[in-house]
Amino acid sequence: LEEPRTVKDTNRVESRLKTVYREVEQNIMPTFLSAEHLDFTGKLFNVLNEWVDIPDGERNDVVLTPRYVTEFMAKLAEVNMNSHVWDYAAGSGGFLISAMKLMLKDAEQQYKTSPEKYVDKVAEIKKYQLLGCEIRPDIYLLAVLNMILMKDGSATILNIDSLEKFSGMYEQGDRKGQAFPADVFLLNPPYSAEGKGFIFVEKALKRMKSGKACVLIQENAGSGNGLPFTKKLLENNTLIASIHMSDIFRGKASVQTAVYLFEVGKPHDVNKYVKFVDFSDDGYTRQDRKKSSQEVNLRDTGNALERYQEVVDLILDRKKLKDCLYITDEIFIEDKITNRGDDWTFKQHKVIDLTPTEDDFKKVVADFLAWKVGAMMRGEIN
Repeated sequence: LEEPRTVKDTNRVESRLKTVYREVEQNIMPTFLSAEHLDFTGKLFNVLNEWVDIPDGERNDVVLTPRYVTEFMAKLAEVNMNSHVWDYAAGSGGFLISAMKLMLKDAEQQYKTSPEKYVDKVAEIKKYQLLGCEIRPDIYLLAVLNMILMKDGSATILNIDSLEKFSGMYEQGDRKGQAFPADVFLLNPPYSAEGKGFIFVEKALKRMKSGKACVLIQENAGSGNGLPFTKKLLENNTLIASIHMSDIFRGKASVQTAVYLFEVGKPHDVNKYVKFVDFSDDGYTRQDRKKSSQEVNLRDTGNALERYQEVVDLILDRKKLKDCLYITDEIFIEDKITNRGDDWTFKQHKVIDLTPTEDDFKKVVADFLAWKVGAMMRGEIN
């Protein structure tokens, strides 16, 4: 991204980032803005996720989270126009963009009859209510570009090591030195970090007084590989839900993931029920054609949007299981966990009934009779 190139008409040297931004600003953005289209960066993010090759991405543990997943998680965390959202491994800014979309939509609804207040609130959201940390300079540039295309919002995107260097405060602007009042934490951490990445979660949640945290992480981090961080987290946070995800990184990484949702600042009560969902069938059909577009590699073949919304509604108690069209008692469980921090996965709570049924008996008898008749006809038995 930082490799310089020469602009022919002036012989100036210009970075690729500036060239791309200038082209987008002059030739693309006017069309979208004239149509009041606020989802341009979401589409850009999909393109980046599909086509941009991250140098040594696998070795450096870099995987961009699909936009439909970032939106799903922002909804689970109940982001609204007053939320203060941060991400300790921001990547290209996908979570912050999805959160911003929800915040702006909520503000638009709240200030329908007050355009001036809406404009002021939008400016406040973009300037003060989003914060992201990204350690890699090249990926950080993608985040800045994404946020700039949303008309700023980049003031609190930091090129910094969130574990070692970040203080939890605004680091620039007129609020520099003040604590960022985060009440929503969204994260897809590098899984090579301690606790499969849960070290980032512990660091951030210690700085939060209340709110929600929604984490996309390697699923086995919840079955023991995230210790000791998962155990420590329960001392001051409540696990609300555990969602076994589909193969969302197909073609990018071979890893099974889960989404863990927490209520921050409230110690987990072991007598409280946690919601577990097996979301293996999320309505999308995925392929891994290296030179194909996202429309080919990711297709909605089973009402994916409705399925994701139904999980959100079920987890947030907006819908009962009996009223669900796609989520059944086969893939939804409510169960308790211990305070050990090693029993958070769906499979650990799925009870398999091994009691033989009448149909099992009939099948065994039928199979035996079929074998016996065949053996007698072949003269193998009398």
